[in-house]
Amino acid sequence: MIIIREAREADLPALLAIYNHVVLHTTAVYTYEPQTMEARAAWYRDKVLAGYPVFVAEEDGRVVGFSSYGPFRAWPAYKYTIENSVYVLEGQRGKGIGKLLIQPLIGSAREKGFHAVIAGIDASNAASIRLHASFGFLEVAHFRQVGYKFGRWLDLTFMELLLDTPAHPTEG
Repeated sequence: MIIIREAREADLPALLAIYNHVVLHTTAVYTYEPQTMEARAAWYRDKVLAGYPVFVAEEDGRVVGFSSYGPFRAWPAYKYTIENSVYVLEGQRGKGIGKLLIQPLIGSAREKGFHAVIAGIDASNAASIRLHASFGFLEVAHFRQVGYKFGRWLDLTFMELLLDTPAHPTEG
């Protein structure tokens, strides 16, 4: 049975392994170099300090995926918009783990008063596009040849989910 829970520092080695496999073997992340444990620990601390969630999927005591969100852009007027990330362990994809990891992200975003959730997805990642669409995300942009990895140009799809939030949030 798979349980979803908040991540702990003890999960960082598993999160690092999942993330680095994604970096080295997929186009889900547009970077080339694996992360160090120090960088992943700093990422985790920054998430916790900023109040952004990190969820893990655990099966039989083993972390098989994780999800989080963070700021979409740094400018103040974007403060009600976040960007999500969902990663599942190689060999565990296609089992519904991604769905289990997105649900608490959306719930958390609603609770914290965010209005828009953005997913930046490699356009060739049909599974991730279908996953996000199943939660009501709509494609709002398709950027052609904006990334280059594994000897080829990559297209990036932006999907968006608008949440029911106050009509007139505060500025400043």
